[in-house]
Amino acid sequence: MSGINLSLMKKLLLIALNLALLISACTTAVIEDTDPNTLPPIQGVIRYVPEIQGVMTNYCTTCHSGPAASTGVNLTSYQNVRFYTESGNLVERVNSTTNPMPPSGLMPAIERQRIAKWVEDGFPQN
Repeated sequence: MSGINLSLMKKLLLIALNLALLISACTTAVIEDTDPNTLPPIQGVIRYVPEIQGVMTNYCTTCHSGPAASTGVNLTSYQNVRFYTESGNLVERVNSTTNPMPPSGLMPAIERQRIAKWVEDGFPQN
């Protein structure tokens, strides 16, 4: 092969790889709508720290934190998360298919199952 053909092939290969990366980066996330009750039961106690605090950090506190928390609901502390969970609103919203929290769609079933188990376990903190 001549130097020109090899150079052209390398450029085409590089373009193809970049195109493949671009296409894979432009896919939309698929959030499964699995019922948490169909998962195997969680063994052991679910505690606020680290399990529920992690769920709140990963899915809720982007909007629900600080002095300008969305709808005045601040989910950055154990007390607040427990309050909104006990009031029934948090559990209802994270499981709602018509008005879910986060608004982008249902969080994974395992995370919703953890919240339900935390309630069942009596809201242990640590």
